[in-house]
Amino acid sequence: MNDTLNPAPRPGARALLRTGRDRLPGLAAEVRRALSHHGPVLAMYGVLKLIGFTVFLQLLHSTGEFRRKDPRFGGGAHAWDVLASWDGWWYQQIAAHGYDPALVRIPGASGLITLEGNSAAFFPLYPAAMRLVSDCTGLGLYGAGLLVSILASFAAALGVHAVAARFGGRRAGLAAAGLWAVWPGSGTEWSGYSESLYVALAVWACHAVLTDRWLTAGVLTFAAGLGRPTALALVAALTVAALRTLHRRQGDTARPVTAILVAPLGLAGYLLWVGDRMGDLTGYFRLQKGAWAHTFDYGGQTLDVFTSLAVGRTDYLFPCPVEDLVGALTVLLGLLLIPLLIRLRPPCVLTVYTVLTFVLVLGSQQIFGNVSRYLLPAFPLFVPLAVRLRTVGLPLLCGLLAVTAVASGSYAGYVLFELGVP
Repeated sequence: MNDTLNPAPRPGARALLRTGRDRLPGLAAEVRRALSHHGPVLAMYGVLKLIGFTVFLQLLHSTGEFRRKDPRFGGGAHAWDVLASWDGWWYQQIAAHGYDPALVRIPGASGLITLEGNSAAFFPLYPAAMRLVSDCTGLGLYGAGLLVSILASFAAALGVHAVAARFGGRRAGLAAAGLWAVWPGSGTEWSGYSESLYVALAVWACHAVLTDRWLTAGVLTFAAGLGRPTALALVAALTVAALRTLHRRQGDTARPVTAILVAPLGLAGYLLWVGDRMGDLTGYFRLQKGAWAHTFDYGGQTLDVFTSLAVGRTDYLFPCPVEDLVGALTVLLGLLLIPLLIRLRPPCVLTVYTVLTFVLVLGSQQIFGNVSRYLLPAFPLFVPLAVRLRTVGLPLLCGLLAVTAVASGSYAGYVLFELGVP
């Protein structure tokens, strides 16, 4: 009777239980190894971002200027509302209502701005992730957008660490993750903007190329192409790297070829979809030019800004003096670091990606102050600095980055969102 009520486990069941118990210590060991490897990176990045983020919010509170601004344009009832203004407002509209691509002329308008703004100018990956997280968690679109950005920023920090560590070891990787936290433009990493998500995809796509995982690289680049138009630089970098691999390799050509074919589909697919809906295959570019005065001008606007700033003038297009100065210093810093990066002889995917990102950003007519965040995805620039910082003792390294994090609350946060147009 007792045997009937409490049947003994079958041999198969006992074996499964024993196997499960045997696996638990192994799983715990794997978790400990992961925490030991990734924990310092996540802690370094998180602490530095928290310092800069706190300073940014304190600066907003201290001035109170955001209370007198339109919630769409750097304002709101609370300081944290600023984080989802400007482009963040557009992303929330897409997440809530979707797209309705159209080229609508402003009656009687002439000059640079002749078309009404339309959400089709903003790529779909980030608002789609925002909507998905909102539906799954019950968070509002604002909270869901911040959650996506913050989690993606940590994923990007791990990727930056992984890439830099290939050149200078774990200490260099740690320094690079810290630089990602305090770089000019990093104020958008914890905001309602798409930078963190895009960089996370871009850095891991490059890492996949470095480790010969072509299908992963192709899929990540495909996704990045749905995130930002400057993914063109990533598509080109992957293609060049794959072609070089095909030139050297006799067998196993299917994976690099597949990556080449898959990589551009996200970017090209969205541009073609917008063009089809507008009845003009160049519709996306017409919208950017007519509604935001954003077009490729081969560097004319960038040259105008630099020559104007050099003599103290602000009569160029869309002047924001303090933000423009930060942008100019960011450009100069990047141009100094590119030769140092090349001296390290990195794989071509990193060099091509960095150089083309600069070409796309500096070759465009736009609000110049935005270049500090537009160049934020050029993460390979962290590598030469990180390699040199690896010789600095850990306490000193942490101290230097902490001081920079305090300053970043101003130059990467307040200046970007309140003294300019992000």
